[in-house]
Parts: sequence; structure tokens; C-alpha cells
Amino acid sequence: MANRQTLTDDIYEKLVNDEDARACKSIPDSACQEVPGNFLKTLFSQVLSKIGDALVNPKITLPWLMQSVGAPAWMLGWLVPIRESGSMLPQLAIASVVRTLEIRKWVWVLGSVLQALAVLGIAVVAFTLDGAAAGWTMLALVVVFSLARGLGSVASKDVLGKTIPKPRRGTLNGWAETAAGLITLIVAVLLLLGVLGEGSTQLYALGFVLAAAVWVGAGAVYAGIREQPGETDGGNNGLKQAFARMSVLASDAPFRHFLIARSLLLCSALTSPFIVVLAHQEMNAAISMLALFMAASGAGSLVSGRFWGRFADVSSRNVMVRAGLLSALVGLIIFAIGILRSDWLAHMWVLPLLYFVLSIAHQGVRLGRKTYVVNLGEGNRRTDYVSVGNTLIGVMLLVTGFISLLEPLIGVSGIILILSIMGLLGSWMSLRLPEVE
Repeated sequence: MANRQTLTDDIYEKLVNDEDARACKSIPDSACQEVPGNFLKTLFSQVLSKIGDALVNPKITLPWLMQSVGAPAWMLGWLVPIRESGSMLPQLAIASVVRTLEIRKWVWVLGSVLQALAVLGIAVVAFTLDGAAAGWTMLALVVVFSLARGLGSVASKDVLGKTIPKPRRGTLNGWAETAAGLITLIVAVLLLLGVLGEGSTQLYALGFVLAAAVWVGAGAVYAGIREQPGETDGGNNGLKQAFARMSVLASDAPFRHFLIARSLLLCSALTSPFIVVLAHQEMNAAISMLALFMAASGAGSLVSGRFWGRFADVSSRNVMVRAGLLSALVGLIIFAIGILRSDWLAHMWVLPLLYFVLSIAHQGVRLGRKTYVVNLGEGNRRTDYVSVGNTLIGVMLLVTGFISLLEPLIGVSGIILILSIMGLLGSWMSLRLPEVE
């Protein structure tokens, strides 16, 4: 046992890479000695969860699977809104339950198991149904998956704030992104080389079976985190108190400004599927294109995850500023190419390369805003920030989804331009936020 603890401490100190690796800030003294073990368990569970996300990507792999079973094309347009907003909209209600619990890791574990069951259900549908029946059933399972994800979103940030010191939270998230990116890149390379076989419904569905197993493993690891009991006040009045927490928007200016910035920085996520749509328009939707976009996404996480994570521990606000600018730059370049040299979009490497840069920017936006909101609040205030923020962002996702209705008028490149302007405004708003590190 002593040797295992020594090994855990050694690995932890190497990962955080400084002389004061055991220093505890912003967590109880009683939790300090558990930091190395909790850091590694949280890291491993996050890596597994992110691998599952890569295998069940609503921007890449899920549309490919739905196309392979013959689902109506219009259904594909609902994947990202359902997947993203469904996990956010109910979080006020979820937070009301979470606030009653002294130990909150089990909420994350439950969400992980439910996600595994939903993903496994999608794989079963792919093997047994086709056409509209398969499409409708898959959409229903995506709803279940998304709601389950909402459980983890509220609980994970709260557990992170209770178990990991402030100067280590961005680093942890960065390592998770890097490791998951490497594995995603390996899978993409195997697809490109044909090692995993030719593109088929069976191949895609087996990827979803693997994702289900990964989420079960993530829940098992997360269950081993040693979490200290936390506050439980304010959780007994249910939804009435939940909606009363919306008053934080009026009383807390830093949080309100953060939420505006985060809403505008949705551009990094919303631009991604439009690049894939552009690729579908300009090139054949073959297995090679799926692999290239998976490789671009994985490589983006691999090369930028640790950098953004370390940067976020210094200034998560500045991470949001710079990542937002990079996201906007990608969109502006695509728009310019579409206007000046549209034939370049038909080259096999152009859009995947730009998707790679956008993936780097998106990782920065995600790590920056996740680290910022955890550091901005303490205790149940943090739970309020996460639940209120995610609920409103869920609404914003549905609203911004209507931007796609402009496609017949301004084209895909025009939509990307609008999203780029959002990114510029989001960076400007982020610059106005106070430092929290």
C-alpha cells in the first residue's frame, strides 16, 4: 500500500511538474492528502469519458452512422442541438438534487452508466433497424444520452472544486484532452490505413459498443475518488429554489459577463458541423473523410490540451480570449477562401487542416471556460454557477441553431462568417472579465 501511494505521488508530481506539487489551495486541509490519488482517478475517468465522446461525436461519427442506416437527412440537423442543449436545459433541476447530497461523485457515476446504456442502445438499433424507424429511435436515445450527460456536468465541476486545488484544475483537464486526443488520432489513422476494415454500418456500430464499455469503465474509476462531505443547504425546496437561483444573473456581475462571453464563444462548437457540411458538399463522404476529420479532432486535442490546461491555471480568462480569436480566424479564412478561391475547398487537405486548427481553438475555449467557472465560485455557489449557466447556454444553443435557416440565403460560408463575428465579440467580452486565479 505504501509503495502504491509513493508511485501515485511520483506520477502526480511529474504530471503537475513543479516543486510544490502537494500544495493545497481552495480545498479543505482534510482533503489535501488525497489530492494525488484523486487527481489521477479524475484524470483517468475524464480520459475514458473523452474517448467515448470521440467515438460518439455528433458532428462526425453519429451522422455517419445515421446515414449508413438510411435515416432521413433532415434528422442529422438535430443531432448537435439535442446532444448539447439536452444536457444543459435540465441542470437547474439537477442542481436542486445535487445540493442535497454531501457526497456528489455518485451523480457523475450514474450519468456515466446511463450514457453507456444509451450508446449501447444506438448500436443495437444500427444492427436491427433501418430508415426512419432507426433515425427516430436513435434521436430518442440521443435525448437520453444528453440528459444523462447533464448529471455529470453539474457534479463533475463540484467534485473537482472539492478535491483538486485551484492551481491544478486546468492542468488536469489539459492532460485529459491530450491523452484522449492521442487515442482518437490512433483510431483515425487505423481507419485511414484500412486496418479496421471498410466503412460499414457494422464497423460504426461496433465503435458505439466500445464507447459504451468505455463509459462503464469511467464510472468505475470515478467511484474510487475520495470526496469529503460538502454543503447541503438550500436543496430542500426543489425547483422553486432552483429558479430563484436565476437571480444570480442580476446580483453577480462577473458571472453575468462570463455567461455572455461563453454564449458568444459557442461559435467554436457551432462552426465545426458546418465545416463538415462544406466537406460533404465539396467531396465525397467516404470513410477516408470521416477518418481525416477524426484525425484532425484528435490531433487538435493532442497538441493543445496540455498547453491550454497549463495556460488556464495562469489565466483562464486569457485562454478564452485567445482561443476565441483563433476560432474566429478559422471562420474568416474559410469565408475568404469561399469568396476568392472556392476551388481550394475541394482539395482533400484544406478543410481537415482548418478543422484541426478549429479543434485547437475549441479545446482552448472549453478548458478556459470550465476552469474559469470552477475558480469563480466556491461551495454551493459553484453549483449554482454551473447549473444556471448551463441551463441558459442550452437555451442559447437552441436559439443559435436557427442560424442554419439562413443557409439558403447566404450559404454555408456565410453562416461561418456570422459565427466568426460571434467569436470576435466573445473574445472582447472575455477580456473584460476579472482574473480568478
